[in-house]
Amino acid sequence: MGKIGAAVLAVGLLGLAACAEKGGASRDLAGADAAEGLRLVRAHGCGACHAIPGVAWPRGRTGGSLAGVGARPMIAGRLPNQPAVMAAFVRDAPSLLPDTGMPPMRLSEAEARDIAAYLYTLDDD
Repeated sequence: MGKIGAAVLAVGLLGLAACAEKGGASRDLAGADAAEGLRLVRAHGCGACHAIPGVAWPRGRTGGSLAGVGARPMIAGRLPNQPAVMAAFVRDAPSLLPDTGMPPMRLSEAEARDIAAYLYTLDDD
């Protein structure tokens, strides 16, 4: 895991610990635009691997459904579901989980935050 991935994971783990104490943590991404995130999800073809609410086609199955991802406690079953971790995972998943099948995406940090904001709107299955 690279330096950036380790730093993001450390922040996420701290957030997870705080979450256990408070019973829930905010997943708001200040300045991020969920509607732009949906546009980016469509434009980058995320639906080729994932079934995604709001994306009618394609409906991939390789990466699993993203329905309810906003309510899950973990990202990819192994990372704390916190905004900084979600945005970093969307942008460069292999830097956080080297054995993931998800490729790094050609996204700016702002675009990854917008996509994360959209994913956090998917809070129920």
